[in-house]
Amino acid sequence: MTIEDRDDAHLITHALAKDTLSRLRDVETEQVAFRKGLVKLGRICGYEIIDGAMETEYVPVETPLAETTGECVKGLDDVVIINVLRAATPFVEGLLKAFPRAKQGVISAGRDEEAGMTADGEFPITIDYVKLPEIRPEDTVIVADPMLATGSTMCAVLDHVLDDADDFEDLFVLSAVSAPDGLVRVSESVPEADLLTVAIDDRLDDDGFILPGLGDAGDRAFRTV
Repeated sequence: MTIEDRDDAHLITHALAKDTLSRLRDVETEQVAFRKGLVKLGRICGYEIIDGAMETEYVPVETPLAETTGECVKGLDDVVIINVLRAATPFVEGLLKAFPRAKQGVISAGRDEEAGMTADGEFPITIDYVKLPEIRPEDTVIVADPMLATGSTMCAVLDHVLDDADDFEDLFVLSAVSAPDGLVRVSESVPEADLLTVAIDDRLDDDGFILPGLGDAGDRAFRTV
């Protein structure tokens, strides 16, 4: 099993996930390689969710030569992926390779950098756009954002998800890199969510950015710096 339980999160320890994240961290990784790396990491994380959190069932199979029994993953048609714009777009592209029939939702959310981080480590969050599909009791919901820093954005996003959904099978918050403060904030605010991340970094700096982190994932993926 390549998902390890930590105090406030589950850590994806697959060797390819760690290798891909190391390349994403590198300041020399240019835009195209960075964006492709996020896609690759999303795909790996999707497979890890399937392997570590979804059940299988035995089904009859008729091969060209004989009848046998196969094993299939249950619930692959019952997945909702929510893209936290904009940095999560390539990350979600990778997830869709693991869950090609998933329903998709988008939430455009961003923190007010000019207002700055409050004394308790939060940012004011602006939600500009929300479009979610129907979330049913049998659905597995994956909310994807590559960076979980203070947790302010994710908590605001999850408020909208929980307001829209009466019930669901599982709720996963998926990130590539997380800060300890953000993990604590989200786990305390939304205890029903399972937090999945490829790395738990050291800390936040005074501006609320993850250290060592990988920079601004959106800017690096879309070349807006």
